[in-house]
Amino acid sequence: MKITPAGHAPSRPGPPDWFTGRVRLDPLFNPDAPDRVQGVHVTFDPGARTAWHTHPLGQTLIVTAGLGLCQSDGGPIRLIRPGDVVTFAPGERHWHGATPTNGMSHIAIHEVQDGRSTDWMEPVSDAEYLVEPQE
Repeated sequence: MKITPAGHAPSRPGPPDWFTGRVRLDPLFNPDAPDRVQGVHVTFDPGARTAWHTHPLGQTLIVTAGLGLCQSDGGPIRLIRPGDVVTFAPGERHWHGATPTNGMSHIAIHEVQDGRSTDWMEPVSDAEYLVEPQE
């Protein structure tokens, strides 16, 4: 058994190459070999969002607070709420973040493969982000 105490690692701002707007990352757990699973609690201010990205082994989001948005490339923008679980398949190009008027927090869980968990791409433009979401 391993207990990782709350606050074991300092909060850090989301890097501007990965995010638009103000984002805080709070590490939850990182893998020790042979484990591969990594988790982080991500808090987005209103209007904040990730850049387009993929995960080599997929990703699961558990929305913990607020009101958010997510989109897979080519699909509609979807509204997400506390308690919703969003799963992205390996290699699925997507983004997620807060709505323009409400902040959002989620726990992001993904696996590390060959030293990487995420492949970051270009920012989500305001034109892409401001499309009306579907329920």
